[in-house]
Amino acid sequence: MSGLTTEAIAAIHAACFTMPRPWSAKEFEDLLSMKEVFFVAGPNGAFALGRAVLDEAELLTIAVPPDAQGQGYGRTTLRAYEDAARAHGAETSFLEVAATNAPAISLYRSEGYSESGLRKNYYTAPDSSKYDALIFAKRLKPPVSD
Repeated sequence: MSGLTTEAIAAIHAACFTMPRPWSAKEFEDLLSMKEVFFVAGPNGAFALGRAVLDEAELLTIAVPPDAQGQGYGRTTLRAYEDAARAHGAETSFLEVAATNAPAISLYRSEGYSESGLRKNYYTAPDSSKYDALIFAKRLKPPVSD
């Protein structure tokens, strides 16, 4: 995990998210103990966590520390996640994103993800209000051979 502890990963996640709620170090530890879950370290503390089952991958979370946002690290990390998903045999990638997260939605669309569904009232904000999740999918092209 490129030298990041689960505590450091949880701290980055907490700096990036209030909705969905940030995950604890224990939750990251539990996820990372699963054989189908993989971790991708991006630049400047960015990271992604994915899960691959058969020919499908799910982007569980992606985070870029607030002081590094807006510099392309999310895009670089998303592409690294897709490479890792392909390496795990995935042909399709799925993800869920809060319908209110315009920057993330813009990134996913610009990287070829298409909206494929909606989960009504999926996320709960700190004030207990509910927000929808959009489901996005992308067909992963095979890696280019040299």
